[in-house]
Amino acid sequence: MEPDQFTDELIENLAKNDKLCPQFHLSLQSGSDTVLARMNRHYNTAFYFDLITNLRKVFPECAITTDVMCGFPGETEEEFGESLAFMEKCGFADMHIFPYSRRPGTPADKMPGQHNNATKEERSRAAIAVAEEMRHAYEASMVATTHQVLFEETAGEFAVGHTPNYLKVYVTSGVLHNQILPVKLTKPFRDGMLGELL
Repeated sequence: MEPDQFTDELIENLAKNDKLCPQFHLSLQSGSDTVLARMNRHYNTAFYFDLITNLRKVFPECAITTDVMCGFPGETEEEFGESLAFMEKCGFADMHIFPYSRRPGTPADKMPGQHNNATKEERSRAAIAVAEEMRHAYEASMVATTHQVLFEETAGEFAVGHTPNYLKVYVTSGVLHNQILPVKLTKPFRDGMLGELL
């Protein structure tokens, strides 16, 4: 869903659903209000931050993930800096960072201030670095918490699955395919968390 489709009533209704997995992917695109306006997005950073704050009140351990585009036409260094600062303020669990790709026939294709590939790639690398820091911080905040894990595969000595908030979990065990079991998360590991069966 788009961020502007969320309402307080919808969040309340989601909280009543005991089958809901508390992982919300809310596309941000940019953390600069002026860039969001040029993108014709129907929300601003204040609305977006209020939304994720409300979601975290209702779902305290939820994972909020997002997409951010770097190098949109006309994006200044100042606007890109605003975007990085807002990303850090939000503290996402994970992010998909990508450079703007020019496509003929789109409104953005005709906008002034088209960036070269080097600039877009440099900004993408900077955003990816921030995203990685936030991902590690989110994983660290999950240490010592307990979750029901759906095990889906094996990888060498590990049974691998996901928590309801979509953290990848590795447990040293035999085959646990298609089982849901309680796991205590012990530390960040590979692209997720190491856990112990309870």
